[in-house]
Amino acid sequence: MSNIDENNLPRWDGPLSHPFYSHVVKRVLDFLLALILLIPGCIVMIPLAIWVKLDSPGPVIYRAKRGGYHNKPFYIMKFRSMVVGADKSGGCTALGDSRVTRAGRIMRRLKLDELPQLFNILKGEMSFVGPRPELLLYTTQYTKEQECILWVRPGITDRSSIVYIAQDEIVGTEDPVANFEKYILPHKNELRVEYAMNQSFLLDAGLFFETIGGVFGKAKKMAEEKKEHAA
Repeated sequence: MSNIDENNLPRWDGPLSHPFYSHVVKRVLDFLLALILLIPGCIVMIPLAIWVKLDSPGPVIYRAKRGGYHNKPFYIMKFRSMVVGADKSGGCTALGDSRVTRAGRIMRRLKLDELPQLFNILKGEMSFVGPRPELLLYTTQYTKEQECILWVRPGITDRSSIVYIAQDEIVGTEDPVANFEKYILPHKNELRVEYAMNQSFLLDAGLFFETIGGVFGKAKKMAEEKKEHAA
């Protein structure tokens, strides 16, 4: 990654669907919704931040560089859900990964670690719905067709997030990075290109509510598992 020239990244000049919605309307909607959710979001984030701090040594917020809007790298913000330095031993989380903290295990399942991305949205770096931002290691390998992914704002959720909601189970425990690159990344990129070329308000609304349904589904499953263990 140190060999990547961030000042000379490729530019994509092809067409996008609904460009006015993508560049203007969606940005306004994202900003307003993030502003509305900020107060209730902070009420949830404050106890989560305390939990992260007490659960394991290290910073509360994890900042990681990702490929961003118009191919401009940015730092995505998350609650730290892994031990300090975990990213140095691989960027893909394996099934039952020992690097994940106790707090992180629950936050990841309920997507609570993503809440600080409200600030990424307010800054204009992200959207609620859009291609999940990837490592520069992967975005700099995009084909010409795939570069359109970087010409819509990256999001907290997209179709690939829903399809691969249990990604750690798919990559397994042995060589998760290789499994991710071979079995998941190509299909994720196909879904991201499809989104970039068909972005619309109806598509975004559908993915937004589908994601909420998926999170509630995981919360229900966790409650049922806890009940079974207690029985």
